[in-house]
Amino acid sequence: MSAPSPKATIAGIRPYQAGKAKAAGFASPIKLSANENALGCSPKARAAYSAAADTLQLYPDPQGVALRTAIAAQHDIDPDRIVLGAGSDEIFSLVCQAYLSPGDTMIQPQFAFAAWAIAAKAAGANVISAPERDYHVDVDAILARVDASTRVVFVANPANPTGTMIPFADIARLHHALPSNVVLVLDGAYAEFAEHRQDYEDGLRLARTADNVVLTRTFSKLYGLAALRVGWGYAAPKIVDALNRIRLPFNTSTGGQAAAIAALKDSEFAARSLAHVRDGLPGLQSALTEAGLVTLPSVTNFVTALAATPDIAQAFEHGLAERGILVRGLANYDMPNALRVTVGDSQQMQAFERVLQDIRL
Repeated sequence: MSAPSPKATIAGIRPYQAGKAKAAGFASPIKLSANENALGCSPKARAAYSAAADTLQLYPDPQGVALRTAIAAQHDIDPDRIVLGAGSDEIFSLVCQAYLSPGDTMIQPQFAFAAWAIAAKAAGANVISAPERDYHVDVDAILARVDASTRVVFVANPANPTGTMIPFADIARLHHALPSNVVLVLDGAYAEFAEHRQDYEDGLRLARTADNVVLTRTFSKLYGLAALRVGWGYAAPKIVDALNRIRLPFNTSTGGQAAAIAALKDSEFAARSLAHVRDGLPGLQSALTEAGLVTLPSVTNFVTALAATPDIAQAFEHGLAERGILVRGLANYDMPNALRVTVGDSQQMQAFERVLQDIRL
């Protein structure tokens, strides 16, 4: 008798690889590998999370009404069109479960967030990656690959792992050219870091009026709540209804909901976090350039840099780790000659620059 076999597309999934958190010989390495908030999280969010400990015996609100209301007030949107997720990752999975069947196709840019392909293949779909133009999303390349089997298109703007962005006019053009039965998912995990750009929009305005757009956001980056896994999506009522039908019950915790509400209200911490990143990006880019690397233009809280060869990139990554500093090598993103480095706090950046000078290749 044969053993159970998973769907054929499961075997083709590369398990998600998180940014490294450990360095041999260092109890507390400097972690610049996961794009976490260098300032931590809002003290108000931490206090709200601690207060939730008094109700650990109770299930959380399965609808997250208070959090959806707070998000709606922050962004001037309809709370009934918000779906909560365990990070925006869960929203991606829900979209793929709801709209992809075996034989369908999901299209993504060449350098795409790994969770998208995992979600699509888990649903039994095929994944097509469209070439990028100088590490920027190429709308025309995506559209050239759309056919009758296409059901979902994913785009992050700004993008991870590259850190680059495209003008909103290109996103609007992409949406206009897509068939109406194709769901366009706009991943806005790093949206707040780009909102100062005049040519940038996160897609919320488009999601307000379009029947086939899902905008996702997260509390993991700007708000520093990565450990609590809270994200949300905004879409047309029919899409939200479909996602809620398959969303697991109690998928966001009481503590996570409370901390997220408090984080939204702490505009001072958010502003300080944004200022820290914008002040820190030029120095990080300069340090990488002086080390002989080529940096991609970033509108996020990290910089992606290219080495001349994969061996050089690996040597930098290992050399930094041997000195207690963790950065993200991007070989698993099909960028073997690239490193991704988060903007850390001032002490972390000073240590990074000092060590980087020691291991120039």
